[in-house]
Amino acid sequence: MSFRDVVESDEFIISSEVGPPKGIDVAEMLETAEQLRDRVHALNVTDNQAAVMRLSTLAACVHLKQHGFEPILQMTCRDRNRLALQSDLLGAASFGIDNVLSLTGDHVVVGDHPQAKAVFDVESVQLLEIIAELNAGKDMVGNELHGTPSFFPGAVVTPDANPLEPQLAKFDKKVRAGAKYFQTQAVYDPDAFKRFMEHARKHDVKVLAGIVVLRSAKMARFMNKHIPGVSVPKNVIDELQAASDGTQTGIEIAARFIRDVKDSCDGVHIMAVGAEHLVPAVLDAAGIGSVTQ
Repeated sequence: MSFRDVVESDEFIISSEVGPPKGIDVAEMLETAEQLRDRVHALNVTDNQAAVMRLSTLAACVHLKQHGFEPILQMTCRDRNRLALQSDLLGAASFGIDNVLSLTGDHVVVGDHPQAKAVFDVESVQLLEIIAELNAGKDMVGNELHGTPSFFPGAVVTPDANPLEPQLAKFDKKVRAGAKYFQTQAVYDPDAFKRFMEHARKHDVKVLAGIVVLRSAKMARFMNKHIPGVSVPKNVIDELQAASDGTQTGIEIAARFIRDVKDSCDGVHIMAVGAEHLVPAVLDAAGIGSVTQ
């Protein structure tokens, strides 16, 4: 089943992510992907995540596609103007890569090239509109395409935002712009997530709850300080701090969250941040077996 087929079915959706290398050796990325084969429906390929320069997400998606994986192409508006965004999207479609996740992108000041000039020619809602126009056979200024793509567009949302109202307003805009599914930023409060889902259920879209597999209290504090949009609550940090085995406790926290929200969302997006080998253990602890292919 393609990712589109899974999202359009009643299947509980499981996705995870892989990061392209900082270089051209993709062996480790492919090894990571193999650890997730048959456990996830799709692999989200990050796009210079946290504004740190890496191998292009398009190239990484091509490698994964050639090895039998279902990639989701992240596209951030930070690094490309509207010409480059459309060009890269068409390039992806020419390789049969149709799943796209639209993001505005973290600002360059948080990354490893803070002197870089951020582009932000368009933002994520406009990118979704561009994708819809490409799917209709035209570029964003109305020129006809020679060969039409069939993108399956998604977007992101932050249910833990405070205040939440601006996020809900942008969520609605993204739905109107064509988003078919949403992956959330990492969430840790099941009750707050369920309140967000009451709003999301007003729309015919699928929502995957974002989960970061924490491995220590130090990691949680680092994320709070350095990762935009992430807020690990004190009770979770305290639980990790008191644990004799932070990794196992992190697995249990992630699995507990999946069990808590499973009935209120359509799937989960698990981010293991360099420890993707832990994803199967999280799914096992949450009672989720192999996925339908």
